Amino acid sequence: MPEVQQTPAVPSEYQGIPGEVLLRYLERVERLEEEKTALCEDIKEVFQEAKGNGFDVKIMKELLKLRKMEESELDEKETMLDVYRKAIGMMH
Repeated sequence: MPEVQQTPAVPSEYQGIPGEVLLRYLERVERLEEEKTALCEDIKEVFQEAKGNGFDVKIMKELLKLRKMEESELDEKETMLDVYRKAIGMMH
């Protein structure tokens, strides 16, 4: 018969720290970390699929960053890129 692992008893409070409450927070974060890992794997698979269909993943990631920006922030970025390109002779 497999050995059953028992969770050690959590004191209700130790030096003013509510152990049960702290443990619940830790367990919630652990579950969220597991979900985050699974989501990262899903995202990686989507990028692999897109790459397999001929898309440039680096460009897709850049587009994702741009889509998150506010319109004014995006306009400012594009303006500054144009200014800097002209300053180094990349645009005529």
